[in-house]
Formats: sequence, structure tokens, C-alpha cells
Amino acid sequence: MPETLKVLVVEDSKATRELLASALQALAGLEVVTVVSGFEALKVLPRHRFALIITDINMPDINGLELINFVKKNPHYKDTPLFVVTTEGRTQDRERGLQLGASEYVIKPFEPPALVELVKKHLKL
Repeated sequence: MPETLKVLVVEDSKATRELLASALQALAGLEVVTVVSGFEALKVLPRHRFALIITDINMPDINGLELINFVKKNPHYKDTPLFVVTTEGRTQDRERGLQLGASEYVIKPFEPPALVELVKKHLKL
């Protein structure tokens, strides 16, 4: 039986967090772990091995860009796909996220099926 892949969703909005988790849980073989802040993400990252990280940018305490910067400097996660899902749609925000190491930059509101396709592509499902 194939191993279960863990996905970390870092999102302070309860509605968006639940939408992301629901869309991802429709994919067989994925386990979704959700946290509400960058600080919480930093606490769970060492305890698990995530195959994908999805983060918002605008969050209390540690924002998504700071989280990306930390994650991409961590040897365990430097090659892990990381998606930004955010309302920040300016070209400079997108460029900054991708420059820091995001694999995908998705603007809210997003279409769950389109996000699922990106996840499948990056996780080779």
C-alpha cells in the first residue's frame, strides 16, 4: 500500500483553511494537517515529514513569506513543494513569493479543482 503523504496547510482564515483541507482530503493518499499561523507551522514542521506545504501570506506573528524563507533554508524541506494561496495579487508579491522558493502562487478566491490539479502535478499523484 502506498504511503500516506502529509500536507501542511497554514491559514489563519477558518473558512479558507476548511476549504483547502476539504479539497485536499478528496485526494486518496493525503493526510492534511492544518495550523492557523506561521508560528504554529514552525512548531509542527520538525515533528512530521510533509510532502507539500500550503501557506497564506497575511497572518499574525510570522507571515507566509517569512515562513517560506525559513522552510527553504531547512535541509529537510528545501526541495518540498510550497504553494502560496493569498489575496496578494500584485505582480511584485507574486515575484517575491516565487523568488523565495514557492512552487505555485495562487490568488484567492481560487477554484478548488484547479488547486487539486496543481497538487497532483507536484506530488505526482
